Amino acid sequence: MIVINSSNSRGGNYSTGSPRNRVIAALLSFVGGTFGLHKLYLRDSGGFIFFLFLMFISFSSSIPITAFLGFIQGLKLITMSDEEFNRKYNRGFVQKDAQLEKRRSANFERYNTEDQRRGYSPPKAVIKNNVFKSSGLAKYKDFDLEGAIEDFKKGLDIEPNDIALNFNIACAYSLTENKVLAFQHLAKAVNLGFNDFERILTHDDLAFVRIQKEFDEFKQNQFKRVPSTLQAEAKTSQNNVESGLVLDQLEKLTSLRDRGLLSQEEFEREEKKLVR
Repeated sequence: MIVINSSNSRGGNYSTGSPRNRVIAALLSFVGGTFGLHKLYLRDSGGFIFFLFLMFISFSSSIPITAFLGFIQGLKLITMSDEEFNRKYNRGFVQKDAQLEKRRSANFERYNTEDQRRGYSPPKAVIKNNVFKSSGLAKYKDFDLEGAIEDFKKGLDIEPNDIALNFNIACAYSLTENKVLAFQHLAKAVNLGFNDFERILTHDDLAFVRIQKEFDEFKQNQFKRVPSTLQAEAKTSQNNVESGLVLDQLEKLTSLRDRGLLSQEEFEREEKKLVR
């Protein structure tokens, strides 16, 4: 298994360390649960310290309470699905395995053929000039998700109504767990004419989107409308971004005024433009 370093658009970083294995964690819980070894393995330092504390205060009893807790948690780990385990303990790790990569590669070829037949691609003149579409796909296949998203965004600046670009960037946002943008671009692709709903329901890279609580509503709306809760979240996020930009501009104006490069009158005039 290979872990690729990438970036989460919500602010988190994808780690270059090793993702944790569910079976190993369960075995450690059964064998060393008394000492909290499974917590240490799962990078839960607080849980590990808590287990040590419980072990010491219950050491006088014949069976420390942590042994019982370790056994219970081992059962939970061994019966947990890999998807749930990765979501809980391997967040921040983009994982590839041979089978998944083989299936993704085959899907790319099949989808590209279907897209050409169904007319999902933009006009040839646009394709010729939109170099970011092909470069984004190349990075996406290599799991350089941050680079792929940047190229897809540049490609959409050239052709915002490119169905394939909107669908591909939705997949990339799904892999980086940015559900708001994933839903937005997926809905836009469908509204532009994408109608392969089976792909939305089965595509490996959209798994994160499908496990969201808003997906049922999205599905009921034929994937054409972003769920209302996500629309509100997107609006709040945009307002926060705009507020941050205004503050940055105000700080720059203040700095220019303090350095004598801007008069008080000019400062007040520019300030009114920003805060109105």
